Amino acid sequence: MTKQRKLVLDIVENSCNHLTAEEVFFKAKEEMPNIALGTVYRNLNILVDEGLLRRLTIAGHPDRFDNTRIEHEHLICKNCGKLSDFRIEGIKEKLKEASQENVQSYELNAYYICEDCCNQEVM
Repeated sequence: MTKQRKLVLDIVENSCNHLTAEEVFFKAKEEMPNIALGTVYRNLNILVDEGLLRRLTIAGHPDRFDNTRIEHEHLICKNCGKLSDFRIEGIKEKLKEASQENVQSYELNAYYICEDCCNQEVM
């Protein structure tokens, strides 16, 4: 693992948020000023391919990267893109049962309007 890849992985793993590549890049520049944006993208892609990070693709928003590798669901605001994790216990087993197939993995995104966006609409 290169120094750059380790830095990118550490940044995402130590974040409480689902960071975009650009956010990872700006944090990486603080520790490694010569790192290029392309290097960050390339290393994020490698880390996703290796199963060390998860990529979250949300229509109309940049991809985000998740440090939680266990399967879980995401709650996404349709207005601002705010993203948070949640769990539905036993969903993988229910998917297997409903489809009668050997489900290997899944992604579930639930969309809503967050409280901040609701409050802005009222004003």
